[in-house]
Order: sequence, then structure tokens, then C-alpha cells
Amino acid sequence: MAEESDLERTEPASARRLEQAREEGQVPRSREIGAFLILIVAATVFWMMGPWLVQRTASIFRRGLIVDHDLAREPQLILTRLADISIDALLTFAPLLAALVVAALLAPFFMGSWNFSAKALQPDLSRMDPLKGVTRMVSWSGLAELVKALGKTGLIGGVAAAVLWGERGDLLAMFSQALPVGMASAGHLLSFSFLLMVLAMVLIVAIDVPFQLWQYHDKLKMSRQEVKQESKELEGNPEIKGRIRQLQRDAARKRMMAAVPAADVIVTNPTHYAVALAYKNGMGAPRVLAKGMGEIALKIRQVGAEHGVPMLEAAPLARALNRHVALDQEIPATLYAAVAEVLAYVYQLQAWRRGAAQYPVPPREITVPGEFVPEAVNG
Repeated sequence: MAEESDLERTEPASARRLEQAREEGQVPRSREIGAFLILIVAATVFWMMGPWLVQRTASIFRRGLIVDHDLAREPQLILTRLADISIDALLTFAPLLAALVVAALLAPFFMGSWNFSAKALQPDLSRMDPLKGVTRMVSWSGLAELVKALGKTGLIGGVAAAVLWGERGDLLAMFSQALPVGMASAGHLLSFSFLLMVLAMVLIVAIDVPFQLWQYHDKLKMSRQEVKQESKELEGNPEIKGRIRQLQRDAARKRMMAAVPAADVIVTNPTHYAVALAYKNGMGAPRVLAKGMGEIALKIRQVGAEHGVPMLEAAPLARALNRHVALDQEIPATLYAAVAEVLAYVYQLQAWRRGAAQYPVPPREITVPGEFVPEAVNG
């Protein structure tokens, strides 16, 4: 039962799932809102410019149907007349066409934004599968589209019938008007009727847009197992991340141990801490090459002993250096005096080894400033 529960798509789509869907061209779409915007813009243009459009259209038709003596004698002029009429028709309907293009481009913003995906343009033979086509037709989505189409037909048809019935007097009066006046009245009436029918689509859009958004997010729902898997992919598998951190620590430790032979002295605690210091030409101050506690401190002492690096027991200084100085960093100025005592001993020891001095006495107590003294540690 638990496995079945994990496989059920009950969780909302994550931000990554939504982004992947957009990349594949899957975005919420409503054909009704696009059609509504185009029709409402067309209706508005016809309402504002209807009489003028009708008169201009009538004028263009008259020019096209009249054949004068020049055209009869020179048929090649017909092409010139046709070009002039085509340009006039294009200029007449240019405002309407421009408004429709703008409406078509703005429609996607009402459902989110524009989205272009090359994946959506790739051929998919599965879309040509007749069985899948039948499945889509008899699905809940297909049933919803059928109900929507029937509702839209009934609503718009009812509004159209009501408008025509209400304007029946004006329709009958047009038969007694002069042709230019009658055509202008017809254009105005048709534009008004068209506008009312398009406004009736507001109800359909108000139902379709929430339904399309719900359907889109419902299709992208994820199971608990998918959520867990995505979390692992984004944040990384905890076991793998732990292994990577361990490898990084091992690599850093190897680099640190490789630097121990270059140290001038190793300050110890004597067993809990070990800090390897170096002070070479070109350094502004002594630098910490390696440091550590417990097993790491033991390893530092072993590597140092193998390479003959001097060691000095100075518990407060070892603890202070381990806690307050980062690896491969120079010591702070407040510890110069304490470290200078250590280096003086080391230089005397090196001179003794060359036979140039007597065996030095290791410093017994090295003073460390109070702010660098950590809490008491055994050892």
C-alpha cells in the first residue's frame, strides 16, 4: 500500500518540473481566450469603422465592376486597374489586420507568456497513432471540449437570435432606404450585433481559462517518489555527497602532509595537537604548513620525525596556533614573540648540528597572549 501511495500523482508540480514542461512546449493554452481577443478586437474595429469600411468596400467594388472605353481598347490597363484596386483594399483593411495581429500576439500573455520550444516542432509519429487519437476523443478532456463547443454554439446562437429579433424594425426599414444609406446602416447594425455576440463569449472564457489551468497543473502532478528523486538530483544523494566530502578531506590532508617536510619546527601539546611552522626567505611572517588534533597530530609528528623536522613541546602555543591560525596562513603579529622563541631555539639547534654552537636548552615556558589561550584541554 505504501508503494502504491508513493506512485500516485498527488503532489503539485515542482518549479523544475514546470520549467522542463515549458522547454518541451507544454504550457497552459486556451483557444477560447485567443479567439475571444481576436473577435473582440475585430468587433470593436467594425463598430468604430463599420460605416466607413462598408462605403470603402462598395467604392472598391464599383471601381472593379466598371469597364470604361479605355479598358476596352487597351486590355493591358486591366492589370494596372487591378493593382490600384488591390492597394486600396489593402489600405482599407490594414487597420483591422494590424489590430488582429496585435491581439493574436497578446493572447498568450493572459495564460502566462510567450513560449517558443524547438522540441514542440520536432516530428512525433505517435501523434499519428489512430488508437491514441480515439483515446483522446473519448477521454474526459474530449468530453469537456464537446460540452464547451455545444455551450458556445447555444450561447452565441441565442444571443444572435435575440439581437436580430430586437433589431427587426431597423432591418425592415433598410429596404426603404437609399443604397448608400442602407449599406451604411447595415454595416453599423452588423457590427453592433457581432460585438454583442462576442461579448457573450466572456462567460465561456471565464469557464475555460480556469479549467485549462487546472488541467495543465493536474497533468504535471508528481508522485512522492518523483519528488524524492528530483530532490536527490538537485541537492545530491546524501551518501554520494558525504563520500565526496570525505575524498576532499583526504586529498587536503595528503597535501598538508606533503608540506610537513618543509617545516622548520613542529610545535606539539605534546600528543593532542601538532602545528608545523615554516619561516623562509621571502615570507613576511612564519606560516602554518600543517596542523591537526588526535590522529592527524600523530601523523604530523611521524612525518616530521621521518624527515628530521625539530619538535618542541609548547602546549599553550600549539593550542593557540591550531585554533586561531588557518592552514597556509601567516601567524598574527601578537604571536610573533612566542613563535620567535621557538624559532630561536630551532636556529640554535641547527647551529649545534653543524658543530658551531653548544646544545641549546629548550624554552620551558612560552608566554601566549590571553586572548589566544583556549579553554583547558587535557594533555
